[in-house]
Amino acid sequence: MSVRTSGITVTADGRRSEGLAGGQPPAPSGEPATQGTGLGLDPDDLPDGLVVADETGRVICFNAAAARITDIAPEDAVGRPLEQALPLQDIEGRRWWRLTDPYGGLAIRRGQPERNLLLGGREVLVSARYVRSRPTGPVQRLVIALRGTEARRRTELSHAELIATVAHELRSPLTSVKGFTATLLQKWERFTDDQKRLMLETVDADANRVTRLIAELLDISRIDSGRLEVRRQRVDMSAAVRRHVQAQTTAGQRPDRFLIRMLEPLPDLWADPDKVDQVLGNLLENAVRHGEGTVTIEVGRVSDATSTEGTSVTVSDEGPGIPEESMSRVFTRFWRGSKRGGTGLGLYIVKGIVEAHGGTITVGRAPAGGAQFRFSLPVATPAFMA
Repeated sequence: MSVRTSGITVTADGRRSEGLAGGQPPAPSGEPATQGTGLGLDPDDLPDGLVVADETGRVICFNAAAARITDIAPEDAVGRPLEQALPLQDIEGRRWWRLTDPYGGLAIRRGQPERNLLLGGREVLVSARYVRSRPTGPVQRLVIALRGTEARRRTELSHAELIATVAHELRSPLTSVKGFTATLLQKWERFTDDQKRLMLETVDADANRVTRLIAELLDISRIDSGRLEVRRQRVDMSAAVRRHVQAQTTAGQRPDRFLIRMLEPLPDLWADPDKVDQVLGNLLENAVRHGEGTVTIEVGRVSDATSTEGTSVTVSDEGPGIPEESMSRVFTRFWRGSKRGGTGLGLYIVKGIVEAHGGTITVGRAPAGGAQFRFSLPVATPAFMA
């Protein structure tokens, strides 16, 4: 494979040949014009920055991505000494090329691992490869890869936001638990049995809240790492839906707020019952908390002829719905449809669980104008047969 810029072709083994810019250099008789893959590769086609210096330390290649990342024009870099064309510094302000001395240092070195360096006040991720004609010979080519720090910053910001969210969500229940338990321990005899029961019920509810948050964090970790396990068993979706509606009415919701439609017969469904409960519980809680009016749950067979046979569940409400511009962000971390509480992690986890089953989930507008979530799970096979 070869790359070229400014009329120079740099091959994978570090050799250089002259040619017309934008064209292939002439090939020796009997050899193909390009090596390795047989495809010419323009450095400007690479997604990362590429800088190549020759045996004298002068820049012979500076692609478009490198220009974008460093804000240095290729014509200002090609032909100049590397230290002048790319004046990198470490975080302590030391000049990087003098510090590492790629041309005069140990002959057994093969390169530099990626690290965060400074270039004119901006951060750049830099790695280098030393190309030698023989294992301990002089450096013939210095190949440098450059990457921007935007992706890393987004990851760090996401982690910081997750930590802040967790700290905020944990503070309230733990403060309550600490306050009630300390009060009971110090003044047990002053409270009636009913007061003690009320305090202990509050502590129990807050402990459940903390447990649920920790479970969400574990689910996020497993989803992000692709380690979410699905233990398939026979699932009665009709019974599961009715059970969750019963739980909502027991918690104080009016029974007439829920409408269940069963489009039977349903196919046999093999899924993880605990995770199906998690999906149903989250969608119903979301509809009750953020929606209005009647919450309709419709369960039926997947009717799309292009889809795998399975079961679909649709949860709709009659609230204000989700703005069109927000629908693409509904299943991302920390998205909140309103200011009515929640961590903003539930729908992200729901999507991860459904996709781990090989299913799909979508969001749209319900016939009555509210939000409508629809997920489908394939029939699949039991865990012991998988």
